[in-house]
Amino acid sequence: MRKKVTVVGSGNVGATTAQRIADKELADVVVVDILEKVPAGKALDMLEAGAIEETDSRVTGSTNDYSPTAGSDVVVITAGLPRKPGMSRDDLLNINYNIMKAVTGEVVKYSPNCIIIVVTNPLDAMCQAVYRLAGFAKNRVIGMAGVLDSGRFRAFIAEELKVSVENVNAFVMGGHGDTMVPLPRLSTVAGIPITELMDAATIERLVNRTRNGGAEIVQFLGTSAWYAPSSAVVDMVEAILKDKKKILPCATFLEGEYGIKGLYVGVPCKLGSAGVEQVVEVKLTAEESAGLHKSADAVRELCAVIGV
Repeated sequence: MRKKVTVVGSGNVGATTAQRIADKELADVVVVDILEKVPAGKALDMLEAGAIEETDSRVTGSTNDYSPTAGSDVVVITAGLPRKPGMSRDDLLNINYNIMKAVTGEVVKYSPNCIIIVVTNPLDAMCQAVYRLAGFAKNRVIGMAGVLDSGRFRAFIAEELKVSVENVNAFVMGGHGDTMVPLPRLSTVAGIPITELMDAATIERLVNRTRNGGAEIVQFLGTSAWYAPSSAVVDMVEAILKDKKKILPCATFLEGEYGIKGLYVGVPCKLGSAGVEQVVEVKLTAEESAGLHKSADAVRELCAVIGV
């Protein structure tokens, strides 16, 4: 029996995520949205593309009916208002929290044993909300943030040094926003720390570009990115469905790790069939730790606003 993944939201991120899951033949996919006809139309288009790509993953779409999602192994929540120019992730807080309330109830009803991956912004606060609303164990509610932010950092490093991105490993922790904490000391090219390959000014420029990576794309497109975010989601989905035990930076609920308690923050996690199977603790410098705690404080402020 094939795995099943539900993608809530048929917008740019949701549709591209569904397509990539189907193209990689990871699972059958159900796309759900509040929009009339759109999820069904996009799902049919993906199904027909599957004949050309020669993938047997079934893709179906549903409007406001979660019954086809029953028994999903993974549910990806992308539903929510996207960012517009001049809008911060935090501006989305209350609007998207109300959407999380509606979506989470349906997910829990039809797929009580699933693992939830949250993509909706502001990411860390929405993870905290879904965790509280779902009542799931902490390992089964995960936020997609660090994979995307690390991917951006990797791309910028590879571009700067004119090397293959396959040689680059980048390390980003903290909340998904302006307070994220890229860690040059732990970022490498073919095992060589980037601190030995670039001067401090260049590294700082790339760090700042990473922090503002989402906003940079919004300035070009007038809306949030979707190609890189969907790739990041699929990396996580694949690690879970294939029980890869892959270490990826994800937003997870901390209970004392890194000196942070009761909060979703991005840290390295081992992902497998149970979701987050281990939080990997890395020894940070005093400066890095301070940056992580500053990022956590920003997340905590948002959670307090919506009471989660």
